[in-house]
Amino acid sequence: MSTTDWLKPLQHILKGPIGLSTKTVQEWKTISSGEIRGEPRPGDYLNRDGVTWFVADVEGDKLKILEVHGDSLSSTELKLVGWSLQVANGNLNSGVENPSISESEKFALKLSEWLQKQLEAEKPAFSLPDHLTVGSRLYHEMLPFLLIAEQGNAKGTGYVELEKLLRSFLSDEVLLIPLKSQEWLIWAPMSLLKDEEADSGDGTEEESVEDSLASIASGLHEMLASEWLGECHLAVTHPVIPSQGMVETTLMLRETINLGRKFHVGTNIHLPWMMQLERLLNAIPELHRAKYLEQSLKRADLFVDTEMQATLDAFFSLDCNVSETAKKLYIHRNTLLYRLDKLKQETGLDVRQFRDAVLVKIIMLLYKVTKRN
Repeated sequence: MSTTDWLKPLQHILKGPIGLSTKTVQEWKTISSGEIRGEPRPGDYLNRDGVTWFVADVEGDKLKILEVHGDSLSSTELKLVGWSLQVANGNLNSGVENPSISESEKFALKLSEWLQKQLEAEKPAFSLPDHLTVGSRLYHEMLPFLLIAEQGNAKGTGYVELEKLLRSFLSDEVLLIPLKSQEWLIWAPMSLLKDEEADSGDGTEEESVEDSLASIASGLHEMLASEWLGECHLAVTHPVIPSQGMVETTLMLRETINLGRKFHVGTNIHLPWMMQLERLLNAIPELHRAKYLEQSLKRADLFVDTEMQATLDAFFSLDCNVSETAKKLYIHRNTLLYRLDKLKQETGLDVRQFRDAVLVKIIMLLYKVTKRN
């Protein structure tokens, strides 16, 4: 509801002139002289020189101010107007002063409100506004995670409980931002990654970063699944400066989880650098994907065999290494070679050759999606 929709009725009820003006957040803080702590919210009010100023709306660093002239408003009327403004902005729950909410949660709710507006906007602002980053660590690189709990399976959904668990496992400097129901954006400090890399001690820089991130995500998921959420999905990506990349990172992590749920049912940890092929296939129109798969499956039913699927999944996950795949499947090397030769005889595709391995991988991914639709 727009403030102006009920401006005249409110003026009639209060029996006094009412106007609208605009101020910056800094101007409001200067005028309040510490009378109101924290960032301004819809419903906050000040009385100066016979005029009561209410914060009607907050848009970045700009405030829409409702001016009620006359100092005859009672305490009840002041609270009622403030409450009405909270309702008009949809901020009744977050705007009402609640001493039980910590400063970190208040800040997280402000970030959440701004972030969700940008995620839904046609032309989002990708950089955080100044009033959300002043003196903040959000100007430095942090590790982003997106956590989504399966609806109906969560053991608890309280912000305080989750923040406490994350701080015990990750760091006291973790920042938790609630998004949709059962969805949270988590920012962890870079020190966590450096500690993980020091423990691993080998590999190239890029590989060690990705391996470390995967390891952190695996441990975090195990802790959350067992101690708090039950079934949940977790995505992580490379370090990002939150003040500049929060919107894009959230969109990318959401896409990563959606791709993981679509192409890799049963997997709960989703890594964007492992999803390049899935992202490409997902961009192809469904009709074209289905037609290609239909033509490919006519060559043999071996692709849909459960044993062969498990064999190929292991083979591809180990970079087509025959010896390592046999060890992982607890079968003799010759047994694995027999299965791969059988696939070659019936389909004409030898997965020990790069070109054929790519084609088989594409066919398997498309089949996994198609069989569930």
